[in-house]
Amino acid sequence: METCGDAPSRPGADAEPVRRWQDAGHGALRADGRRTTGAAPGDGESRVLVTDLDGTLLGGTAADRRRLREALERHPEITLVFATGRGLPSVQQLLADDPLVPAPRWIISDVGASVVDATDLAHVDALESRLRNGWPGAARVRAALARFPGLVHQSEVVQSGRCSFYLRPQDLTRDLTDAVTELGCAWGYSADRYFDVLPPAADKGNAVRLLADALRWPMASILVAGDSLNDLSLFGIGAHGVVMGNAEPALEAQVAHRPGVHAPRLEGAAAILDALHRLGWVMRRSPVVIGYHRPPVRWADGRWQQPLSPNGILPTLCGLFAADTDPLDAVWATALVGDEGSGPRPTAQPSAVPLAFLPVPPDRWARYFHSACKETLWPVLMSQPGRMRDDPGAWADYEAVNAAFAQHIGVHAEQGATVWLHDYNLWLVPGILRAVRPDLRVGLFHHTPFPPPATFALLPHAAQLRASLACLDWAGFHTAEFARHFEQTLAPGGRVPRTGVHPLGVDRRAIADLARSRPRPAPRDDGSLLVLSVERLDYAKAPLQKIHALNALFAGHPGMRGRVRFRLVCPAPEPGLRAHDGTRARLEDAVAELNHAWRTPGWEPVEFLPRCLPFPDVVDHYLAADVFWVTSLADGMNLTAKEFIAAQDATGRHGVLVLSRHAGAARQLGPAALLTDPRSPQDLTRTLHRALTMTAEQRASHMARLAGLLDPEEPDRWARRIITAIHAAAVREPSPGDAR
Repeated sequence: METCGDAPSRPGADAEPVRRWQDAGHGALRADGRRTTGAAPGDGESRVLVTDLDGTLLGGTAADRRRLREALERHPEITLVFATGRGLPSVQQLLADDPLVPAPRWIISDVGASVVDATDLAHVDALESRLRNGWPGAARVRAALARFPGLVHQSEVVQSGRCSFYLRPQDLTRDLTDAVTELGCAWGYSADRYFDVLPPAADKGNAVRLLADALRWPMASILVAGDSLNDLSLFGIGAHGVVMGNAEPALEAQVAHRPGVHAPRLEGAAAILDALHRLGWVMRRSPVVIGYHRPPVRWADGRWQQPLSPNGILPTLCGLFAADTDPLDAVWATALVGDEGSGPRPTAQPSAVPLAFLPVPPDRWARYFHSACKETLWPVLMSQPGRMRDDPGAWADYEAVNAAFAQHIGVHAEQGATVWLHDYNLWLVPGILRAVRPDLRVGLFHHTPFPPPATFALLPHAAQLRASLACLDWAGFHTAEFARHFEQTLAPGGRVPRTGVHPLGVDRRAIADLARSRPRPAPRDDGSLLVLSVERLDYAKAPLQKIHALNALFAGHPGMRGRVRFRLVCPAPEPGLRAHDGTRARLEDAVAELNHAWRTPGWEPVEFLPRCLPFPDVVDHYLAADVFWVTSLADGMNLTAKEFIAAQDATGRHGVLVLSRHAGAARQLGPAALLTDPRSPQDLTRTLHRALTMTAEQRASHMARLAGLLDPEEPDRWARRIITAIHAAAVREPSPGDAR
């Protein structure tokens, strides 16, 4: 929009008595248009789409328009504002007649001269009085311009606060624009046809600026969209912008190269949706949705940070999106706890992985995860039901978070999509999805053990969980034993999903490359031996049993004193997780007592490292260790055992793996590992002593056999195979007696 000089403001306009009006759900505005109460949409993560209608929101194919409307319906946090040359009656008629037009929250009409609250179609007098300041009235404008025969008044168009004409390009003369200037008005010309005479302060951009100021919308939270020169002022307010592929060449020439303006070769609604995707405001509906309660990034020290280790389910899933491995067309639905970190966060994607965050308030997360997951479900999964605590309030939050996850997944899943859920944290999601999105193919992989039916039945909500799990199309496990427990648990109910056994491996190549790049451990000529454990603090890992076994080793084998050191890398759980507080206190006491009882000058038997280490440091510990000690009372897999083998084998070292019989990894590595039973104190001590006394030849043979048993499959191929299995399982409903 061209104007005759700067748009003036009328002195005293803010004090003019105009009616107060209510911004539904967001508080009132004062007579001067500024907010008085309520949370502003601009606070925090506000997002506002300001769009022209004809050629822009209404442009493109019906399919494009439908996709845009559905995307806006999926994202109610995006405030929609129309900024159009139409009058309000025309907009009303459009909304009544065209089902593909999304409902706006605000309407800026009459080329920026009118601002309307779409909830009640009331004009916002406080803003219009400023936009229309100096307007001489349509009658005076028409009289003053009657001498220009090329002007044809748009008499069929209802106009307010403006005067609009049809005009051919050859009739746009300097005499005409000077006449408008003499009236103290602004003018605009677009599409080689429309000539608008406006109040000096009225244009779409100024109207948006005033509305944003009143509602405290930062310009960085606004996306403007247009296709003609009467949208030009929108692109001058400092917001994000998108120019249609079908735009007037004159508009594109003026704004396409401005910072923050996107110009896709797409028309209408398709261009708007593309810009929303690029900003990360709207996620594409995906053929594959991954549902996991944890994101692959964490907010710390004012920035998003990646996982410390290249192994485990988080980096494995991230590998599906790597640019060099045919990236998967999928979205990752995950929780984001409300107070995780402090300070502002970027609204753009924090990683190459398309993340769809589900906000969860901190208090709800604490009851869901810390209580329901870790104090009710976890003890049963670990076959230690005596530790179980049932809190009905926490279970209500478990149900609420699962319901929110199901809704969140449904929003991002296209028709017939494959949904891959992970672990017991989302056990209620399958049942909810089956009811509301029966078109989806739903699978769940259990990274934890699955307990025997009798143990599962001890859960206070066992029937509810069984009913939901029976709605799965497919369930995956690390071992055949866990799959069998699952089938036996669900069999009495009649429907048992198809199951698969897919043990997860490690990125052997990445570990080998890293291990070879690390400094070699200094040789030990004194005959000393290092025993290593790397595990999170958890009673299921049997850390106390290790300390008791060491005590028995030193008591029964004096030759081990002063020679064997145990290094326990054991990061503390996240704050608020009380389930392991007792274990931590008893472990610290036991370590202190053992060191006090057996230490000698220059020898401390136990080195306790209660912190999380960067993965290269962990690999250094793997390379230094003579024995790697895994004593889980129950474990879905245990990838640290596989990491140890990969690091040692890559560097020609011959460490010994002592592995719990109750870890999933024992099903693969058992033929070569020294298996131990942590539930037997005598066996723990006896097997550790055997590892420490193996000959060099025995150790070399032992490591060679272990290396030969490592998974040949890369973790990202493992993940793709599971997605294929989920998809295939839903094609044919299994009948009773089918082989699984």
